[in-house]
Amino acid sequence: MIDRQTGHRNTNLELFRIISMLFIVAHHYVVNSGMMAEMSANPIAANSLFFYLFGAWGKTAINCFVMITGYFMCKSHITVKKFLKLLFEVEFYNILIYLIFSVTGYNRFSFLEFFKAILPIKSIETDFSSTFLVFYLSIPFLNVLLKNINEKMHLGLIALCLFIYTLLGTVPQFPVSMNYVSWFITVYFVSSYVRLYPKEIFCKDKLWGSATIISIVISSISIVFCLYLGVGDYYFLSDSNKILALVTAFSAFMYFKNMQIPYSKTINTIASATFGVLLIHANSDTMRWWLWNDVLHNSIVFNTSWCYLHFFGSVICIYILCTCIDLIRINCLEKPFFRWYDKKSFFFIEQIHRLGVKLLQKFHIQL
Repeated sequence: MIDRQTGHRNTNLELFRIISMLFIVAHHYVVNSGMMAEMSANPIAANSLFFYLFGAWGKTAINCFVMITGYFMCKSHITVKKFLKLLFEVEFYNILIYLIFSVTGYNRFSFLEFFKAILPIKSIETDFSSTFLVFYLSIPFLNVLLKNINEKMHLGLIALCLFIYTLLGTVPQFPVSMNYVSWFITVYFVSSYVRLYPKEIFCKDKLWGSATIISIVISSISIVFCLYLGVGDYYFLSDSNKILALVTAFSAFMYFKNMQIPYSKTINTIASATFGVLLIHANSDTMRWWLWNDVLHNSIVFNTSWCYLHFFGSVICIYILCTCIDLIRINCLEKPFFRWYDKKSFFFIEQIHRLGVKLLQKFHIQL
């Protein structure tokens, strides 16, 4: 997101975006590969504990992404161009990946399945890209709401939403049905409050650094504790609305927000492809199966002595490869297209302006 003083993206939060995406890839390495069945067979074993702990932060990282969006977009505007960039990126990978699997014979082509694949919105319950598109469209309405309430009402709105989704949602006796659009809106309220009503406590980097470490430690202990008792694995981190997923994400966001990192073109460039990393490696069930089972064989590697090296190597290589692919898309397709779009939109606006002037002149003459 752009810093108004420098005209550049905030490198500290762009670095935070990169780290968050790495944790999402690590999460998918564990939960989308069939490894959970191997891990649950002996959950207290060293290999199992390692993967449970390193694969636990996917839902937390989703909160981090939405907090970054809320922090900046509460004082910005959704334009047609911004939304088209997001939509075209989603559609580009939906179409490309489906066709690649079909052409190579890995997946049988079907017009019905192709139509389903290219739908930009598939599910607002589980699909992140679909959910984010709908949430993104709601931002102008959310901003109108936030501009027309005072700080006390804003804080009350946050308290109400968190009571419903997080406090009740974390207690087993009060199951809360949640879709990610409404949860993203709740997170938007939280991070926008930090931006709209700055406080001294929000700027204490040591406090938030300590809070981040403490929340990570408590979250890790909760995972081991639940596994030991046999009551689940990621209960307090199992979804984005769970209390430890929210507290950890908020603490980390506040810490990185306050970091003083000099502008880095390299970090900012890499971070510009983070959404593309998600859209590529988690594109569909076919992609998940192909990547984690046919290519990387995660569940087989689990019982080997080099499983840790495989984990870190796979996560880093996937991130680098997907980043390179998306940077190629940005530079070869997106930038040229939107340069053309800017010229055409300027031309149409100019023509509409001229037509409007002529109509007004004609109307004035007739009067």
